Amino acid sequence: MIGKLSAATVRHRHIVLLLGLLMVGVNAATTGFVHTVGQRLLFLVSLAALVLAVVVMGVRPAAFVVRPQTPAFVAPGPAWTVFFAVGYLGPASPHVDGLLRASRSGTLSTFDGVFDVLWVGLTVLVVTWAWRGHGVRLHPSGVRQTWALGSAIAPWEAILAPQIPSAVDRRSWLRMKVTEPQLVRLRGIPPRRGLLRADNVDPGFLAAVIGHYVDHPEHRAAIGSHTEYERLLAELPARG
Repeated sequence: MIGKLSAATVRHRHIVLLLGLLMVGVNAATTGFVHTVGQRLLFLVSLAALVLAVVVMGVRPAAFVVRPQTPAFVAPGPAWTVFFAVGYLGPASPHVDGLLRASRSGTLSTFDGVFDVLWVGLTVLVVTWAWRGHGVRLHPSGVRQTWALGSAIAPWEAILAPQIPSAVDRRSWLRMKVTEPQLVRLRGIPPRRGLLRADNVDPGFLAAVIGHYVDHPEHRAAIGSHTEYERLLAELPARG
């Protein structure tokens, strides 16, 4: 049940986030009794979303999303980030509301303005993070990891096959062994160096797939195709 909820949230993350943003926008545009009811409803929705974020945080499927148009195999965006973003909209809503009302009335102080702008900016960052579903992507040219503020791209030639963790290992990061750091391309503020995010994909599966393409360069060019993904799944050892 939790797995299905997580998968559905990932698949429809944009709709879920838009509904959350719509609630904030409608609440900010209303006044009086309707505004009060909206605040309470948004608080309850946010609380429920934060609880769901904790519940689904441990769901990490042994699967990639196939994107032939890129081409790439992409780790699915984690459902917990979507629920966390919706949950964060509740505490952020009063700051958005206060900023709009104070700006219209001309009573916005410098301190309140800076504080509310920081809250709104952080809200945009959190929603963007959930909207884009950042994570690990395997391309024919190498392994790319993105997050809200930057990315790191390591070519296959600079990677060693990672050690496959046990099936009961619950770590949220997988250590990637890079033999030639000078070949790694960094943009913005990159993710943690040498670590691959594994909170949205089974770490053993991720390690096995990377190791497969490190050891079998002849298959790298087909990464991103459904045919190659089916071949990959058939060839990988089963996880216990």
